Formats: sequence, C-alpha cells, structure tokens
Amino acid sequence: MVRPMKDLFAHVPQRRAIIDRRAVGDRIARAIADADDTGAARAATVAVLREALAAGRAVMAERLSHGRQHGRQLGGGYAFLMEQVVRLLFDAATTKLYPTASRTQGERLTLLSVGGFGRGEMALHSDVDIMFLTPFKQTAWCEQVIETVLYSLWDLRLKVGHSSRSVDEMVAACREDLTIATAVLEGRYLAGDVDLYKQAARAYYDQVVTGREHQFIADKLAERDARHKRMGDSRYVVEPNLKEGIGGLRDLHTLFWIGKFIHRVDDVADLVRVGLFTPSELRLFQRAEGFLWALRCHLHALTNRPEERLTFDVQRELAERLQYRDRVGVAAVERFMKHYFWTAKQVGDLTAVFLAHIQDTSRKKPLIKLPSLKRRPRNLEGFVLQSNRLAIPQADYFRQDPRRLLKLFQIADRHGLEIHPTTMRQANQDAGCITAALRDDPAANAVFLDVLTSPRAGVDSAADERGRRIRALRAGLRPRGRADAV
Repeated sequence: MVRPMKDLFAHVPQRRAIIDRRAVGDRIARAIADADDTGAARAATVAVLREALAAGRAVMAERLSHGRQHGRQLGGGYAFLMEQVVRLLFDAATTKLYPTASRTQGERLTLLSVGGFGRGEMALHSDVDIMFLTPFKQTAWCEQVIETVLYSLWDLRLKVGHSSRSVDEMVAACREDLTIATAVLEGRYLAGDVDLYKQAARAYYDQVVTGREHQFIADKLAERDARHKRMGDSRYVVEPNLKEGIGGLRDLHTLFWIGKFIHRVDDVADLVRVGLFTPSELRLFQRAEGFLWALRCHLHALTNRPEERLTFDVQRELAERLQYRDRVGVAAVERFMKHYFWTAKQVGDLTAVFLAHIQDTSRKKPLIKLPSLKRRPRNLEGFVLQSNRLAIPQADYFRQDPRRLLKLFQIADRHGLEIHPTTMRQANQDAGCITAALRDDPAANAVFLDVLTSPRAGVDSAADERGRRIRALRAGLRPRGRADAV
C-alpha cells in the first residue's frame, strides 16, 4: 500500500503519448451512448480499450527500439499503460454500465493493484494482478461490476491474477499465506471507495504487520533460499533466470519487501533514510534494477511471451538490442553476459550486507545479558570485536592501509568470526584501494594465498556466512568502476 499514482510514475517520460486517459474515456462514453444494451456497451468499451492498448504498446515498442533505455522507465511505462486501461474499465463499469443513484454501505467497492502491478513495474507479458475489496459479503451490484471488469480484461487477452475479498478476509488470507501478504504489501489504490482502501490499509498494518516483523524476515529468507536451490543455487548458470535466479530481480524485490515491512517505507530511496542503505548502495540497487528491468522488457518483446530465462537462442539478439558491440577478442554477446553476471554479483554482495545488517539490528535483546563463555581471540591485529563480530575501529581503517582489506578475511577465517555488516559495507566502499601496487605487494600476496589455501573455508562451511566471504575473496577483489564498462 504505497504512494499515489501521480508520484509513482513521475519518472515515465511523455505518459500521454502512451495513453491519454481523458481522450480514451471520452471515446468510451460516446461508444456506450450509441450502444443498444448493456452487452453491446461492454463490447464497445472493450473495443475502444483494445485499440488504446495496442497503440500504447506500439509506443513502448518504439521506445524499446532505441536500445539502452532505463529499465525503470520501460517497466513504469508498461505499468502506466495497464493502469489507465484498468481504471477506465472500472470507471465505465461503475458509472455507465451499472450506475447507481445511491449506494448502500455494502455496495462500497475498491480496486487495488497488487504485486508487481502495484509496485508500478511491468513488462509486456506481465500478469495484471488486482484485488477487489468490499466491506462485507459481496452484493449483487459488486458481483456485476467485478464480473464485468474481469471478463473485459480477459477479452483484451490479458493474463489476470485476481481476488475478491472483504477487509476481514483479506487480513485473514495475509496472515495465513506469505505470498498474499507480500502481494498486498505492494497494494496500491486504483479506483473506487477511498475510505474503504484506507480502512484496509490500517487493518493490514495493524493486524498483519505489527508484531510479525521478525517472522516475515525469517519467512522471506527461507523462501529466498528455497528459490535459489530450485534455480540451481548459483548465479553463474549458462542460461540464467533474470527474475527468479540468484542476483536477479526477485532478490532486489526481497530487500525492498523486508525494508518496507519493517519500516513502512513507500520507495526504495527511503531505505537510505531509515539506515538500511547508504547512498552508494542505493545507486547500486537502482543501477542493477534498471539494467534487469530493461533486459526483462526486451526479453518479453523479443520472445512474445512471459519468458524470464536468458536462453542461448536469445542472448545474441538481446546483446544487439541493448547495443553491445564487438571488441578485439571479445564478442558483443560475451560482453553482454559478462555485464549480466557482474550485475548479479553486485546484487549478491548488496544482499549479503543488507541482510546481515537487518539480522544484526533486528535481533531481540535478552532481558539479562550473560557473560559469553566463548574464548575471545587475543590478537586481532588492530581489528576489534563488536557484538562478537569482527569490526574495524574507525571508518578510514582500510584506507590507511589497504592490506587490511585482505587481513579482514584472514583474521575472520583464523578465528572463526563473522564480519560485522558495517565493516563489510565499508570494505565494499573501499574496494577501490585494491590497486596494481597492492597486487604486486609480497606481504599482501602472502595474506591472499593464506586465505586461498585455508582448510577452514571448504565445502563444510558452504552455508556459513564466513565461508561465503572467503569464497568471495577467492573470486578476487577488484576496484570499483562503471558497471557497464564491460
């Protein structure tokens, strides 16, 4: 349940070129006035909307053909088009096809967009996910409107995910089903009774969110782990799934869902304000999201179906669509896939730091703090312990001596310590200190080889955070640079 539509699509350029809601609404009104009965009026409404939908998709196809359009503009453009179509249809059903002079309390009806549609992000073949809300059991008038809207959307050849619930039924479903709770978390008012929407929003936050934050985090992380396992448990698969795979869009969504559920934020940028992202991490999130959404929009248009996998047969054409060029010794398709995997790695790094920070700050404090029986390591070579995690004593610690970026992993491995999330965040920010001079430094190489050959970060520690960090170091630290410099 997020901010109003006028803000949500502010980043979409020339929205009226995609669809002019007022002009299309006037055409619907004239078509209904000329119809002989309700059935003919509905058919005329669908005909007008079908033409508007085709014209809007043609505009989006033209924008896709320009190459490297920002993904949020593309995803937002498709969502804006669909939102106007659904709103026009709902308005026609409630005010012209089945008008009522005065509605009873039971005839109040609200239409929400949920899921990705509610978030304001869609590709050409994304599902249109909507929810009809009533205060109590549905009346005959509500059933007529809901049936008209759904049948009309199906006549437009749209894939619709829908539900019709009272406010109490919505709350009960959200408390029982994580998928429904997540979809409604993204819920956004489209049309209908505004007061009913506000009532539902209050009920959701009071009865679904409050007091269940820890459980939501645990459930979303378990869901994420199961999804990763299903997708192959590696981001480096030859035909990656850009939505469900490791480092894909769903991982970015999970970060926002957790932040929104805990802090009730309306926008990813608000995660900086509540301390879950640094400004540089927000830019990384937005850059990765923009690239993946552009890629998804192109993939749907290229295959003409809701395809999410980068199969071999589309990789070369996607590289051409996104304007990658051959370079000496490197084909355009190789540069494109390198960019994809680099983006997936960045999403993975961002996710690890974000979740470690969430887990650290969301831990319930014990009523009585007992002394730790675990032996504290004596020699941390200038590093410190914070909440039993390896940390740095000051923000410029790595910049004072870049070799400490390597020592961090060596000491964590030697003493079996987790790295504090704020320290890992600082290490990511200071990765540019890894220069050619440091790579040629014998002492730095000795530390690197010690970590590389450590028997303590083998297969047995694959599920351990420290093991993941060691393997990340083995993959090689590289300086920060432009994400598209591939």
